[in-house]
Amino acid sequence: MNMVASLEPKSNSSYVPLDPNSIDNDWWDSFWHKNSSSDPVVPNDEAAGFKYFFRVSRNTFDYICSLVREDLVSRPPSGLINIEGRLLSVEKQVAIAMRRLASGESQVSVGRAFGVGQSTVSQVTWRFIEALEERAKHHLRWPEPDRMEEIKSNFEDAFGLPNCCGAIDATHIIMTLPAIETSDDWCDQSKNYSMFLQAIVDDSMRFLDIVTGWPGGMTISRMLKCSGFYKLCEIGDRLNGSVRALSEGLEIREYIVGGTEYPLLPWLITPYGDKRLSGPMAGFNAKHRVASSLAEKAFSQLKGTWRILHKVMWRPDKRKLPSIILVCCLLHNIVIDTGDKLQPDVPLSYHHDFGYVKEECQQIDPSGKTMRENLTNHLTAL
Repeated sequence: MNMVASLEPKSNSSYVPLDPNSIDNDWWDSFWHKNSSSDPVVPNDEAAGFKYFFRVSRNTFDYICSLVREDLVSRPPSGLINIEGRLLSVEKQVAIAMRRLASGESQVSVGRAFGVGQSTVSQVTWRFIEALEERAKHHLRWPEPDRMEEIKSNFEDAFGLPNCCGAIDATHIIMTLPAIETSDDWCDQSKNYSMFLQAIVDDSMRFLDIVTGWPGGMTISRMLKCSGFYKLCEIGDRLNGSVRALSEGLEIREYIVGGTEYPLLPWLITPYGDKRLSGPMAGFNAKHRVASSLAEKAFSQLKGTWRILHKVMWRPDKRKLPSIILVCCLLHNIVIDTGDKLQPDVPLSYHHDFGYVKEECQQIDPSGKTMRENLTNHLTAL
């Protein structure tokens, strides 16, 4: 159930050019005129208003359109048509889909804002998700060695943690399910039906790896062990780069940091859980806490930006939901990769998994324990 792209490569077949007058290229003017005054918090400036509605600048929006254009060009007689009888432009299709993902509003509400029906919103959104899932894969992949060296250097400069490759965390995507689909697997500790999303982020809160599709009723440690990432680490295909020699004669391999809900492993370092901590142990926990909080902040930004993941999803198709989650993560990375900036009030102002209490994992690998002690001694000697 790991999240992998499962679509076949898209066809490169040609299409018949359409009369420009038959396509609604003036969609933004119509949308802005209709919706700019309906919400008192909408900025007066059009550029700021565009980012308010779609979470990206116009330049980033145009880049996203370029990725999916070939897949979204409407072709008669199956082309999508608005109430005025004109084919939906690629830009309007992308806008509809991104507004649905950004706002989390119902398909009816989104359709009303664009002058299209609920079924059109549904069809357009799914076409966009399929297209971006295939065309934007390069925005979410494990870093090449040179880039990983930059990430490790940034973690050490910011937090004092040598050879650290990222931070890991998990969050629940809450949903309602029809009675015939409910089960204890999907019912989590807070009595919600939910799907897990686990992610590893770098120093800029960019997603390096995600796992989704697993039921929220699992423990986080079990989900980790079911993931492809765990298997790759265990066989040495991930987090097995250069070993860092420290001045104290200690060696530190590559690793990521995570909370106490994760096992302490040679490549996954968790904080000390003892209530009585020595000064060096408390100092390590403080550094660890700040570094691992990057993953928490990334989820707060993800859910705050793409609110469809934050609101309770009404009876989603559990087979399609992982693709929706993946595309929101791709969009998160695209915003970072294009140098776009979010409005400061977009990320959630509270924890991304508000109301959940994480269960501590008791597994301690001896090599992981030694790694943590070496890091503690290194930080103490600085």
